[in-house]
Amino acid sequence: MDSFYLYISNLIVVVHFIFILLVLFGGLLVLQWPRLIWIHLPVITWGFLVELNGWICPLTPWENHFRHLSGEISYQGDFIGEYILPLIYPAELTREMQYSFAAVVLLLNAVIYYFIWRNAQKNKI
Repeated sequence: MDSFYLYISNLIVVVHFIFILLVLFGGLLVLQWPRLIWIHLPVITWGFLVELNGWICPLTPWENHFRHLSGEISYQGDFIGEYILPLIYPAELTREMQYSFAAVVLLLNAVIYYFIWRNAQKNKI
């Protein structure tokens, strides 16, 4: 049963990582499929607010809970722990870094949405 909890905690980390990628690059999907904007805009808002306010994403306590149930303390020897977790949870994370992440979310998506808006304007003409 311990391996089941470890599987669930790792699955949550993967979902968390995919969510972060969606926050950062989901606008590129909107370029291809414009209706995804209604999913992407709330995702951007949540990602921005989490970083700006220093909130903890609800996925984090779930992942920690299942990792605890599995009996695992460290991530040594695990691909997810070795490569994905440090991207999501940098060891030296500071409030200034979180502000920078929030700015990156806004700037990156502003550029992408500028191109979305520009394409929409071209298609109207």
